[in-house]
Amino acid sequence: MRVLVAGATGFVGTRLTEALVEQGHDVRALTRRPDEYAGAGTPVAGDVADVASLRRALEKVDAAYYLVHSLSSADFEDKDAAAASAFGTAAADTGVRQIVYLGGLGVDDAALSRHLRSRREVERLLGADGVPVTVLRAAVVVGHGGISWEMTRRLAGLLPLMVAPDWARTRTQSIGLDDAVGYLVGVLDHPEAVGRTFEIGGPDVLTYEDMLRRASLVMTNEDVAVVSVPLPSARLVSNAVAGASSYWLSLVTGVDRATGQNLIESISTEVVVRDASIHRLVDLQPVGYDEMVRRALEDRP
Repeated sequence: MRVLVAGATGFVGTRLTEALVEQGHDVRALTRRPDEYAGAGTPVAGDVADVASLRRALEKVDAAYYLVHSLSSADFEDKDAAAASAFGTAAADTGVRQIVYLGGLGVDDAALSRHLRSRREVERLLGADGVPVTVLRAAVVVGHGGISWEMTRRLAGLLPLMVAPDWARTRTQSIGLDDAVGYLVGVLDHPEAVGRTFEIGGPDVLTYEDMLRRASLVMTNEDVAVVSVPLPSARLVSNAVAGASSYWLSLVTGVDRATGQNLIESISTEVVVRDASIHRLVDLQPVGYDEMVRRALEDRP
């Protein structure tokens, strides 16, 4: 198949383009600077903010992956909505048969963070003009270069003790980068996957505290003491804590403050797999959290 990947230079997109090429697909990597592209596949010029450029890039493409987000921007919700709408329109205009999108886990209710609500809106807008969208919803994808993983790695490697708000005990179900890519490849052109939403995750359901402590054990054979501090649940207090935490994370880990705050705001939302129907379509046994960490460490240059 001829497949276009939007977000080909990103954390997941880089590995996905390599896997698709290995499977024999004709892969087009969407980029604003094709002359500088050095990844797998063939670079094609395009900008998700420019529907005309997207139409040119999607011409004669059978399926497209959408791995784009703007978390580092204060107005990421507006930017992501506009980009998803443009992409869905261009895909419909050029006859794309399937869009595959990597979204976020979480129950659809009022408790969803801005980040996760935006992911849901992107799901809807990608298919608004009629192209069937296959959505894979995931929590933290653990692998070298992933923002959430890099935050965990740096904290586990630097700190003998961490004080965290009590929402650090929220449960999550991470997935390894290799497994996330395996599912993304597996749903391509699968007749039972087109137009459906699936949840993907590894076998371990852990709190963010658990993730930090187990990462520390894998990395250094030393545990990290995490002290959870109960805080009021009022929105004003939560926002203030998220803002203060983002400053601290930026200082300690190097992650930009806007991205850090948007991710921190999502931590209070439990993100676990409740529908395992993906296993009936894709024959894959995801690795556990400790193995995800080992692989992420091995991939570091």
